[in-house]
Amino acid sequence: MRASILLLGLAVAACAADPAVIEKGRKEEQRTCLPCHSLRIIHTNRLSRAGWNKELDKMAGWGTTYSDREAVLEYLVATYGDDKPVAPPAISADGRTKK
Repeated sequence: MRASILLLGLAVAACAADPAVIEKGRKEEQRTCLPCHSLRIIHTNRLSRAGWNKELDKMAGWGTTYSDREAVLEYLVATYGDDKPVAPPAISADGRTKK
């Protein structure tokens, strides 16, 4: 029993993305995505790894160049993967959606 719990823990740890890679991907997102559009269009999506990979390919086809594409992919999957909840819209004090 303990061995299977240990193996499960190791498997989960292996799947967790390296924080340094995630931070590198976040910075690369700022550099490569902001010249063309706001980050809101990205951050409201929840895609699988395959979905984010396809989006990065599409952006490369439109001229985006990545210095570390894999870091961007890891960041997007870890932060905005299809298993992550969508943040609710910001609401002002009077109950209206903030713009």
